[in-house]
Amino acid sequence: MLTDISRFRRFSRAVTSEVGALDTSFLGLGRPLGSARVLNAIGQGRSDVADVRSYLGLDSGLMSRLLRSLEEEGLIEVSSDKQDGRKRQVKLTEAGKAAFADYERLSNERAADLLSGHSKPKALLEAMDLIASALGRQRWQFEERDPRDPDSVYCLEEYYAELNRRFEIGFDVTLSADPDAEDMLAPRGCFILCLSDGLPIGCVGLKGTDKGYAEIKRLWVSPAARGLGMAKRLMVEVEARARELGITLLRLDTNSKLPEAVKLYQTSGWTEIDRFNEDPYPDFFFEKAL
Repeated sequence: MLTDISRFRRFSRAVTSEVGALDTSFLGLGRPLGSARVLNAIGQGRSDVADVRSYLGLDSGLMSRLLRSLEEEGLIEVSSDKQDGRKRQVKLTEAGKAAFADYERLSNERAADLLSGHSKPKALLEAMDLIASALGRQRWQFEERDPRDPDSVYCLEEYYAELNRRFEIGFDVTLSADPDAEDMLAPRGCFILCLSDGLPIGCVGLKGTDKGYAEIKRLWVSPAARGLGMAKRLMVEVEARARELGITLLRLDTNSKLPEAVKLYQTSGWTEIDRFNEDPYPDFFFEKAL
């Protein structure tokens, strides 16, 4: 019988089979998926053993067995942290780097084959993004970045494109009160990204001014992550950072074509105020004392 539960379980079985979770030789390289995932985490730059274990959600016993197996193969080296003897560090050997490169190549080829074999690859990727964002919500990371960073630029461009779709007159960033990058860097302000397993799926900026207040700018959440509370999380993060920078008053503007944003501000302690800028796009203005 076709039910929500049966559909979910079919999906789980399909993913288990596709990713090779039950294979004793993941991607044909002689190691199970668990060992390959540990190798991948280390190859991606994680060097603290506790960090790798937390990232993969492994218990200490399984983590120790997987590390020992990779050590015996000569793929990794584990040592005590020079700064803190209670911690352990791990790095790839030359053989480990070669194995990591093999996994990267084969994983990319498998992904390309799956996408090329589907008649609607864009829709498939959007579904994957939706699921990955939901499953990974407990592991979202919030990082302060330069707004000129490539991941930051990606989020901003997606934000501008969405405004262009939503506004009847379109959106041209050169006509808006676009903040200078320097105004969104400490100590004047900040720019915060939300990352899901390293991929940017949301952003918000804090623009410093010389007017007695700072402004919240460019709050954006990927369509794949909406409805999961990310916008509220981003606002909590940016307001906390504003307090750290000694900012006591915040302002922001938005547009009625963004009703979810208007509702968020109306229900999270912001007070509607009169227009405070000459930006042609907003028609709602808010203020919040910290």
